[in-house]
Amino acid sequence: MTTTTQDRSLLARLFGARETGLVLIILVLFLIMSFASPHFLTWTNMRAMTMAFSVEAIVVVGMTILLISGGIDLSVGSVTALAMVVAGLLFLNGVNPWVAALMAIAVCAGIGAVIGFFVTYVGLHHFIVTLAAMVIARGLCLLGTGGRPLGLFELPAGFKWIGIGSVGVIPVAIIIFVIVVAVFDFLLRRTTAFRLVYYTGSNEKAAAYSGIRTKRVIFLTTVLCSTLCGVAGIIYMARFGSAQPTFGVGMELNVIAAAVIGGASLSGGKGTIFGAILGAILLSVVSSSLALLNVSVYWQDIIRGSILLAAVTLDHYLVKRQAAGGRA
Repeated sequence: MTTTTQDRSLLARLFGARETGLVLIILVLFLIMSFASPHFLTWTNMRAMTMAFSVEAIVVVGMTILLISGGIDLSVGSVTALAMVVAGLLFLNGVNPWVAALMAIAVCAGIGAVIGFFVTYVGLHHFIVTLAAMVIARGLCLLGTGGRPLGLFELPAGFKWIGIGSVGVIPVAIIIFVIVVAVFDFLLRRTTAFRLVYYTGSNEKAAAYSGIRTKRVIFLTTVLCSTLCGVAGIIYMARFGSAQPTFGVGMELNVIAAAVIGGASLSGGKGTIFGAILGAILLSVVSSSLALLNVSVYWQDIIRGSILLAAVTLDHYLVKRQAAGGRA
């Protein structure tokens, strides 16, 4: 193959990649909004938009890995809220906030382990188990708080730093988000252990016949997703200085939409962290744009739901086309 042919092949892959299309769409939206609203490109709006998506994007990382393995989690919003409530209650009862945070994350990991047990050993579907977990976790939030937000005004400044602090001009929450993304993107792309996630999601039976312990892979990815929900919940608690029992309602919609828009397949076996983060950025830009244009919050929900439907439809079409190509 000549150098020119190699260059053309590289360009074809680059411009045919889903991530490239998302980057172009995001740039077009930035260009349009720079003319539509004078407030869009301001530092205040950029910082608020980045902060809004960065912590939720930590959950997107966990959801993406779970989707690649062939699972799904509808409980992410409720588990994130539960992390806030558990840590908040422990702090109000005299526990050191850092210890309380670790205990809350451990509780979230435990919920993931329970979900993983029912999926892998009992044999129930992720959808049903996580739907039940969503309701139970939300009920625990309301039970522990009486349905009222917990004011955590006495949180020490050192703890609040992870939610509202900055290193230079860069918020700490964004730095944590970048670290999480970089670590798991590297693991998915470069490590043998995480390649098993792709094999399991692509064809669980074939992976099991080849010697891969698929139940363990699914179990661990389920625990990872819930654990990252716990991390996100702690950052939110530090940021807002409170624990909101109703926080995260509808988060699962945004998280799943971001992952699917970024190329993760609901059928499993496909997806990248980078693509999912681009999906999260796209949804954040859309939400910020709609808010700046004074679009009704009800229309915003309709638009986000329509984007998710379009992404799932595209994923379904691509899976069918790939299957048809394989048969040919």
